[in-house]
Amino acid sequence: MKQSSFRRWATVSAAMAISAVTLLPVGAAEAAGSPVDVQLLSLTDFHGYLTPQNDAANGTVKDAEGKSIVVGGAPYIATHLKNLRQGHENSITFTTGDDFSGWPTEVAFHQDEPTVEFLNAIGVEFSAVGNHELDRSLEFLRDHMGKGRCFGVVDVDSCFTDSTGRQFQGARYTISSANITPKGSTKPIFEPYVIKTVKVRGGKNVRIGFINLTTPTTVTGSTSYQPELDNLPLVETANKYATELKRRGVEAIVANVHEGGTAGDVYDRCNSNPSGPVIDFAKQASPDIDAIITGHWHALFNNCMIPDPAGNPRPVVEAANHGRLINEMNLKIDPSTGDIIRSATASVNHPVTRDVTPDPAMTRLVDYWKARGAQTYARPVGKISGDITRTRAADGESTLGNLVADAEYADAVQNAGGPVDLALVDTAPLMGSNSLRGDLRFAKGTNPADADGTVLFGEAWATYGYANPVLTVSLTGQQLEQALEQQWQTQADGTVRFSPLAVSADVRYSYDASRPVGDRVDPSKVLIAGAPLDAGRTYRVAALAYTLIGADGFSALGGFTDPVRGSRDYEAFRSYFQANETVAPPALDRVTAL
Repeated sequence: MKQSSFRRWATVSAAMAISAVTLLPVGAAEAAGSPVDVQLLSLTDFHGYLTPQNDAANGTVKDAEGKSIVVGGAPYIATHLKNLRQGHENSITFTTGDDFSGWPTEVAFHQDEPTVEFLNAIGVEFSAVGNHELDRSLEFLRDHMGKGRCFGVVDVDSCFTDSTGRQFQGARYTISSANITPKGSTKPIFEPYVIKTVKVRGGKNVRIGFINLTTPTTVTGSTSYQPELDNLPLVETANKYATELKRRGVEAIVANVHEGGTAGDVYDRCNSNPSGPVIDFAKQASPDIDAIITGHWHALFNNCMIPDPAGNPRPVVEAANHGRLINEMNLKIDPSTGDIIRSATASVNHPVTRDVTPDPAMTRLVDYWKARGAQTYARPVGKISGDITRTRAADGESTLGNLVADAEYADAVQNAGGPVDLALVDTAPLMGSNSLRGDLRFAKGTNPADADGTVLFGEAWATYGYANPVLTVSLTGQQLEQALEQQWQTQADGTVRFSPLAVSADVRYSYDASRPVGDRVDPSKVLIAGAPLDAGRTYRVAALAYTLIGADGFSALGGFTDPVRGSRDYEAFRSYFQANETVAPPALDRVTAL
């Protein structure tokens, strides 16, 4: 079906076609029936990496010979895009998700608004919703990032003044996802696809449909956990909207999918055995889709020609992450049918090298937000009366662990919409990442804005959190007991690893480390609000999503029900300081080692 357009075009001899393209003026070739050229330029998984990075993982790619090429940075991306667009009458720029909610502090400190300023400036026309776009809330993505709606104090909490002196106004591009829906619904919250019209001189316009899809792992992912949303399956959703686009007369269809795969480690090649969810998607999705542009896995591959269900190869590409590569896909469209000539599609992953002149406006943007980041770092957010650290006592307690448990408990009380019984914090994960990342010292640090007992914004940020939401969930007393027992796990070499759980101030418990692993906690010695743990009772428990889904190794917590999402760890921590005039190091009296 999709090859028919190519066959019609190919009835004109190759010599005539070359002559037409070479000798006729721009537009006349199109009028003569030759293919319409359309350039697609895309980034994926940018994650707010505006500042050029100098480490190997974020600032280089390797060529086929294994040589490292220094790449990345907003000023260089802008220049490369400008150069790539030259000579192309029809060029469309977009992203494949995870544009923001990244880790550079100059961006993260400012609600990821600097990233949107950059994407607006480089002419992005639409973006697929990635999982990290939902690291905050639906309202944050839709209303703040999409529409520029402010919250909190303007220029302190949101709607910061940007590098041009204007207040944040939101994305000037379309945010799109076909498969993110309200819980229990099949109607997408965002536009499911974007139609772009390519003007053909001397002929009718050609339309291209872009179906934008979000990885199905989003609504239960550790950072993007969204219990009020559903994530529809990729293939069925793509096929549904491919059919709808066809019904609307759109023949040229591209899937822009925030889901990835792996096909080697050379940026412009595909190995002989590509694999992963997006490769499976490519094998199953409707033959009406002509090309698949992907992201999410931070992989780098190009021109993986995967046969569709009709047996016709179609290209699948992924352009790494953090602005290291730009994918350029050049389409040829049969003007008589509006269909993509799939066999004539060409794709290149371009390294964002730094051997070009950096864009001056984007250089100013980077410098502005780095300076603004230093100012935000130095903003006081609270006070402490003594050191609060990760140092563990013999029973596993630490002042920071106890403080974080109290902060999570307070956040749950504010956001859970009902009673909260306790909070749990993994202070030394058996696997995965540790949310306790630093210590708070009473003595002032080196920052000129610091003072004895003062907690600066940047200090709080560096002490606790990795952009994970606090969830309040239902767990039985038996599940809680099992989780407490899982603080000790026997390793492959026979040793026992201890991963202490900090508990909120309303909990007291004891354990006996001389007993066998799995039988060290007596439920009768676990007191919650003064009452012994009841194996048959259901408790409302606050903890980070990462811990609750078992990523820390506490599989007993994975059977939770009725989750309610609260604030992200960063915000919950800062809010606790703002709600308490001075925070004292919590007493180490919640756990007793017998």
